[in-house]
Amino acid sequence: MEHRTKHKVEDRTLGWQLSYWGQLLVLMFGQLLGCRSLRELTDITTAHHKKSFHLGFGKEAVDRNILSRCNANRDWHVFEEFSNHMIAMAQEARIDREFCIGGKFYAFDSSTIDLCMSVYDWAKFRSTKSGIKLHTQLDIVTQIPVMINITNASVHDVNAMDIIDYEPLAGYIFDRGYWDLERLHKIEELGAFFVIREKSKPKFVVEDGMDMPENGNILQDYTVRFSGKRNASNYPSRIRRIVAYIPDLKRSFVFYTNNFFLAAEQIVFLYKNRWQV
Repeated sequence: MEHRTKHKVEDRTLGWQLSYWGQLLVLMFGQLLGCRSLRELTDITTAHHKKSFHLGFGKEAVDRNILSRCNANRDWHVFEEFSNHMIAMAQEARIDREFCIGGKFYAFDSSTIDLCMSVYDWAKFRSTKSGIKLHTQLDIVTQIPVMINITNASVHDVNAMDIIDYEPLAGYIFDRGYWDLERLHKIEELGAFFVIREKSKPKFVVEDGMDMPENGNILQDYTVRFSGKRNASNYPSRIRRIVAYIPDLKRSFVFYTNNFFLAAEQIVFLYKNRWQV
């Protein structure tokens, strides 16, 4: 793995029986098998130690103590950088045609996975069950996840917005479950833009805009400011409010965005792509 030369821990772990690459493959192997412990994983690899070299683990059987020391002492950033490198390669390979809107766009959403409480008591979610939540950032252009964060299922969606590494000029698409005006304004301050569905019908005053022709799917395109004391404090800047009719669902939706350059139809198109996450 090329990135390991950047990390100080390499000097005292490089000569260990298990290489960085072997460690990664062993852990991936255990994940695919559904191993519940390092002991179970190393027992399986030891049973097949004659195939260890061909599996990429190295010439010797995987020792549990050494694997444990590797996990405890090696810098996880090595594997993060390698993962980002592979994601970039996958994104480049997936782009076989230009997206109809230039730029970078990410959809963000979460999925809850229920777990058995008697087995996963550490992930207690409700009185009768446990669970974890996958917070996923999807590259809309390539349809490839660029970040997945796993938390306890009790973590509210809006808290996951804090782990996103926002890129200037990139667009982030959220469902109304992420309606948090203070966090959305931070995206504005970082030079990125967002698209989000309306929640709770906030009060606002119209500064500019118009009702659109009845023969189109865009019904309104306004520039507004929030008038409620709390909302105005959390989001003091102007914001764009778009009302659109979605023929496929036979209903209207209200969207907010801090992007004043894209056409209203393009804003709606980006949100519809969020449904792929």
